[in-house]
Amino acid sequence: MRLHSYLTHGKSEAICGEQEMVLIPDDGTENQVINLYRHMRYQTMEGFGGALTDASGYIFSKMNEEQQNALISKYFSPDEMNYIMVRMHMDSCDFSTHMYAADDKEGDTDFEEFDFQDVEQYMLPLLDRAEAKCGKKLSVMLSPWSPPAYMKTNGSRKDGGSLKKEHYGTWARYICRYIKEYQNRGYEVKRLSIQNEPKAVQTWDSCVYTPEEEKEFLRDYLYPELEKNHLDHIEVFIWDHNKERAFERACQIIDETTDRMITGIAFHWYSGDHFDALSLIREKFPDKKLILSESCLEFSKYGVEDQCQNAGRLAHDMIGNLNHGMNGFYDWNILLDEKGGPNHVGNFCDAPYLFDVEKGELEERYVLRYYWHFAHFIKPGAVRIASTCYTSHLDVTAWENLDGSIVFVVLNRSAEELPYVLRMDGQMVNCVAMPYSMTTGVIAL
Repeated sequence: MRLHSYLTHGKSEAICGEQEMVLIPDDGTENQVINLYRHMRYQTMEGFGGALTDASGYIFSKMNEEQQNALISKYFSPDEMNYIMVRMHMDSCDFSTHMYAADDKEGDTDFEEFDFQDVEQYMLPLLDRAEAKCGKKLSVMLSPWSPPAYMKTNGSRKDGGSLKKEHYGTWARYICRYIKEYQNRGYEVKRLSIQNEPKAVQTWDSCVYTPEEEKEFLRDYLYPELEKNHLDHIEVFIWDHNKERAFERACQIIDETTDRMITGIAFHWYSGDHFDALSLIREKFPDKKLILSESCLEFSKYGVEDQCQNAGRLAHDMIGNLNHGMNGFYDWNILLDEKGGPNHVGNFCDAPYLFDVEKGELEERYVLRYYWHFAHFIKPGAVRIASTCYTSHLDVTAWENLDGSIVFVVLNRSAEELPYVLRMDGQMVNCVAMPYSMTTGVIAL
């Protein structure tokens, strides 16, 4: 067996290097070992993707053709990161050039004034370019940040508020109308989350649901409306918020009346690791999918210059989620400006690509290279296999692709060089995890 190893050394220039090594018979070593066990198999990976926000589409429109092609190729070329899934916000979110709704006219229950121009301006051109590079239709996930203001208890798209009971049916019809607008234009909407961050009262577009409200809206209004419109093939995901309450939310909503309606649980990373929450969901609801629907670094919490440390944080979260049952991953904005926007409330964040609009310069952030180590090698349909590691200073995940190749990813967030002996099927090879590095190994059988 031969091992091809790919390295990104975060503290230098974050340049990937490749090395070929040959596995030799196991010599009985006991120390500094990472084990891979192909016969222990877990969840299947559906794929990787990112969010095509209004902000991303706007900044994309400011780039020249060469820069646009470089970005699109990196993400969506099958030979690069092979993103096959995208997340789109329904109406505006914080990462929009302005606040908007396709139809905010109270009393227009038939949505005769439904207007898709805000989506058409920046988001759909970006989606079209991505699909052209991918060579096929991308799987679209839709997520609402807020119903139109008149449907809410606080009369505003922002600052939380809840969906008025008398508008449960109206909002369910609105969501179906939105899905059909995408479908009528030839896009493939595969999944839907009921509400982005239903526990968060934000200064931007937001809406709060209690578990009981989310359950009632799904069971008695949204899903029946999906069925009525022949849209019940679309996967519905609950929660779509941080991991620390994901398990209890699943327990509160999934029962004999809703089980068939729910494909899975969407989660975010902002409240910490909580990897065991995913294991609990997997244990209690083994048929439900687990997707990370949003992940990024807010500049209000993490410094713009701390690229290596920040990329390591996101890679650590990725590996933890993968090892505890995650089936799919959506990054947040695929592109932002040099400030981490535009954002209509100043909630600036990092992204794998930042574009300085004034200078006309496109910057690849370290996290782009770190994500490449996962998305380029772990192919759709890959199955996670078991691994053990001798130290908590290394994060490890391992997968078997459909072609039989074995992929393992090793993250070293420490300042120390950490050696390890990779063992699998009675063979081994001596390796070293460089300080602040990501390594992906591919074993061709």
